[in-house]
Amino acid sequence: MKLSQLLANIRYTAAGAADADITDIVYDSRKAAPGTAFVCLKGYTSDGHRFAQSAVEKGASALVISDDLGFEVPPEIAVARVDDTRYALALMSAALFGNPADELKTVAITGTKGKTTTTAMIASIFEHAGIKTGTIGTLGIVYDGKTVKTDNTTPESYEIQKALRDMRNAGCEAMVIEASSIGLKHHRLDGMTFDVGVFTNFSNDHIGGVEHKDMAEYLFCKSLLFRQVRNAAANCDDPHYKEVTKDFKGQLHTFGFSGDSELRAKNDRLLSDGGFIGVHFETEGAKALTLDVGVPGVFNVYNALAAISAVSFFDVPEQAIIDGLKVAHVRGRVEPVKVPGNYSLLIDYAHNALSMENVLTTLRQYHPHRLITLFGAGGNRPKVRRFEMGETSGRLSDLSVVTEDNSRFEDVMDIIEDIKTGLHKTDGEYVVVPNRKEAIRYCMLNAEDGDIIVLAGKGHEDYQEIKGVKYHMDERELIADIIREEHLDERN
Repeated sequence: MKLSQLLANIRYTAAGAADADITDIVYDSRKAAPGTAFVCLKGYTSDGHRFAQSAVEKGASALVISDDLGFEVPPEIAVARVDDTRYALALMSAALFGNPADELKTVAITGTKGKTTTTAMIASIFEHAGIKTGTIGTLGIVYDGKTVKTDNTTPESYEIQKALRDMRNAGCEAMVIEASSIGLKHHRLDGMTFDVGVFTNFSNDHIGGVEHKDMAEYLFCKSLLFRQVRNAAANCDDPHYKEVTKDFKGQLHTFGFSGDSELRAKNDRLLSDGGFIGVHFETEGAKALTLDVGVPGVFNVYNALAAISAVSFFDVPEQAIIDGLKVAHVRGRVEPVKVPGNYSLLIDYAHNALSMENVLTTLRQYHPHRLITLFGAGGNRPKVRRFEMGETSGRLSDLSVVTEDNSRFEDVMDIIEDIKTGLHKTDGEYVVVPNRKEAIRYCMLNAEDGDIIVLAGKGHEDYQEIKGVKYHMDERELIADIIREEHLDERN
């Protein structure tokens, strides 16, 4: 593709071989090669303009810049000067991959909390409607049974556009993405018009350092999404929703518990039945539905309402909404694992005191026979984290099962001793089982009817890091092994 074609929708000035043939776009000079256009991005700690000469030396055919360069560019190298290289990267990437968003149903979700869960809910509804769906967010790029890990909740624009093309090539018809405020600020989602934009909620987060200077900027960046969507859904119980959607001119669907909501929730209650832990509620207004959602916590009613509102802009049967929400879950976030027996087994990523407090407090509301928490703590990390986790579990759990979790270069027993220091500040009962598989086995073999068991710390991770080596370890596989080894299916 000609450089001029990639830059067709961008204001620029050109020098050198202005109409170079471009086969790929890079923003890491180490990946530069003949046929590539190197885009000089400005990061928090580095500036791509400093590496432009290195990209040329590696054979890059073009440079896209916004600042002056400190060297003489050979005349055979095309140079395009733009106002903002991040914006240019987004539009160039969309053009390079043939604007794949135009071939997909697209939903983007922004908000302080709930993006990951709402993404999973929408994807589950789409899949139950027979619409093959890919997702992009906290858990990476997920489609066609594959997961590609990413560094950011909202990846760089090139990675997004490549992922959309890969999804489409794999037969996907829809894509749901988490639109972080940082991603919006840095133009990672530019070059697309989404079918639906969703606002979940807004609260204090991501302020200071390299993120947002204040709450006003944070809120403004959230609002940027609604300049590039055809339809919108917003939580009108959140007082910020009007400010976030002020630039949106299309059809806005509101949801919440209040009477002002177009889609309203009512009769909500926690639901725990035969290993199923979630929330029950009904809707009125835009849709009249009776729903059981397989994600615990009343706050997930809002996420479910967001999902229902989003899919309402498409031709999705109500039964797909009902079925999709019942089984929707986020990998590694209070993720249920089916086991023989009348107890619940959940996998969660909680790996510090705050996240553990949130999960255990939510699960306490279900009044389990016993709340059992299996956890460890990472090696080569502050010891205070271990004390706090021990104290939190001891206070909120009926039984703590202390084990390993990425001991790294420390002795696991030393880490466990630190955890016990926190546990001893409480009256909570605990046992120590250093090997994680054996700790899980202990929990399953000693489970009683009505127990809720949380395997905390690993979540979506599929490894155990010991002495600098990451060994494969997926807790779902360990649970399946234990069921088979102990013949638990036959006992129940």
